[in-house]
Amino acid sequence: MAAMKPRTGDGPLEVTKEGRGIVMRVPLEGGGRLVVELNAQEVSDLADALKAVLS
Repeated sequence: MAAMKPRTGDGPLEVTKEGRGIVMRVPLEGGGRLVVELNAQEVSDLADALKAVLS
């Protein structure tokens, strides 16, 4: 039987380049992670949107 890993949201936000895509892992409240794969254009658009919110 496979070992069960706890599903926790503990840990930092992670962004890694995997192959031709960029994978972002966001810890969620209540456990688990949101995993999103983006291309370079989507990363640029996300960065611009976040910068606009902070301005």
